[in-house]
Amino acid sequence: MPVDSADPRTEGGGPVPASDVPVLRLRRRAQVPMPHRAHPDDAGLDLASAEELVIPAGGRALVDTGLAVALPPGTVGMVCPRSGLAARHGVTVLNGPGIVDAGYRGPVKVALHNTDPTEPFALGVGDRIAQLVVVPFLAPPLVEVEDLEETARAGSGFGSSGGFGTASATTAADETTEG
Repeated sequence: MPVDSADPRTEGGGPVPASDVPVLRLRRRAQVPMPHRAHPDDAGLDLASAEELVIPAGGRALVDTGLAVALPPGTVGMVCPRSGLAARHGVTVLNGPGIVDAGYRGPVKVALHNTDPTEPFALGVGDRIAQLVVVPFLAPPLVEVEDLEETARAGSGFGSSGGFGTASATTAADETTEG
């Protein structure tokens, strides 16, 4: 597989030119394919299994990718599920997205969960199991305060914006909080 590089387009929502993007350095085992994007505009780099194993029905496994990465400062790697694996086999990233911090240099492993209630899922070396999305992040300083400014949403949380069908959204007055 070719080594991934960004398409140098700048118009029409294409990727940022490769010359403006910091390099993602990585170390990999020889039997593991190089992470790559299936299409130039894809955000995720496909990650593959570095081991053969079977995840039992309803079970989970921590799967080694055979990779270690040096993410650029100011970025985080998010290990996300592959939609086809989830839709076809019920296999997903258990803590999705998993987080790879820029300072971490150990092996990248993926916690996979086989949600199928009856069928085990077999993995071979080189099978694509997840995708790594590298994004910038903010690390704001923490400031403890007595009160937070008011907003129109206020404390309305789970389900407050409505659900399926025509049911109306609940308001903060409809919710109860224990504690």
